[in-house]
Amino acid sequence: MARAQVLQSQAGPGSRVPESEKITINLGHVDLGYVDLLVAEGVYANRSDFIRTAIRNQIGRHADITKQSVERRSIELGLCRIGRAELEAARAEGRMLDIRVLGLATIGPDVTPELARDTIGTLTVLGSLQASPAVRAALADRLR
Repeated sequence: MARAQVLQSQAGPGSRVPESEKITINLGHVDLGYVDLLVAEGVYANRSDFIRTAIRNQIGRHADITKQSVERRSIELGLCRIGRAELEAARAEGRMLDIRVLGLATIGPDVTPELARDTIGTLTVLGSLQASPAVRAALADRLR
């Protein structure tokens, strides 16, 4: 049985957004042996290459389901940057944002916890969220 644990990146102010997210999985000894055999035979460059390929194959296999779900849920695909100016504009208009992202959502380092709470009604991230610990704590009850 495989179990995945997402390890959140700690990107500080001015740092580049990482191109990938690290995960940890637990595999049975025999499954891991098969992966290592395929790497040793040169089918894959390394374990990570095998795992990325397997994941992409499964995503492709279920493309119809995911496409319909993304459309039905009105989810933004890819990178979603949420900045102070956008949130201040929403606050000035009295709007609460419902943000849905499949990919990476980043909340700018200049966004205060108060501004985030005043303007983000719900935040659904299928993938990774990068935000300061204070903003994460302020939105804890709104994260889906």
